[in-house]
Amino acid sequence: MLTDQINFLLSVGTLLGQVFIVLALIYLLFFRKRQSRLINFISDNGILLAFIVALMSVAGSLYYSEIIGLQPCDLCWIQRIFIYPQVVLLGIAWWKKDGNIIPYSMTLLGIGTLFAIYHNYIYYGAKPVVDFCSIVSPCVAQYVVGFGFIGIPLMSLTAFLIMILLLIFKKNQAKSIL
Repeated sequence: MLTDQINFLLSVGTLLGQVFIVLALIYLLFFRKRQSRLINFISDNGILLAFIVALMSVAGSLYYSEIIGLQPCDLCWIQRIFIYPQVVLLGIAWWKKDGNIIPYSMTLLGIGTLFAIYHNYIYYGAKPVVDFCSIVSPCVAQYVVGFGFIGIPLMSLTAFLIMILLLIFKKNQAKSIL
């Protein structure tokens, strides 16, 4: 029962995250010059919010692998390599109020996003270009499906994109101050 509730919460979080991604992209593309309290809040707290997303991503992935016992596929492991350090990097940056970490964090997030995009590409039915996965833990196994389409690869991609956008908001705020 607890697993069903966690799956539901993570699926809702993913769906809300996708809404945030669409709205953030619309704002950045068309309304960048307009400011509001919400935009200022996101910009002021971009590192903290990205840290929270990273923390939730790590907690979710560890829940699925260590508590439920789902074995991560090779692509999931690669994505973990790029998302797990974010908890430490962004946590320290937030604690020290230091935005200089953003380029380094964005580099890791960008590489992780590329793997997440490829994972979603094969997960949703395309033929693999490069075969990363094994028979023991296939990259296309649908362990979790929320709302009929949200799987673990989409949760991962959504988390990467949210963190990138939050750090873009923070970085844009720093540029506008200078």
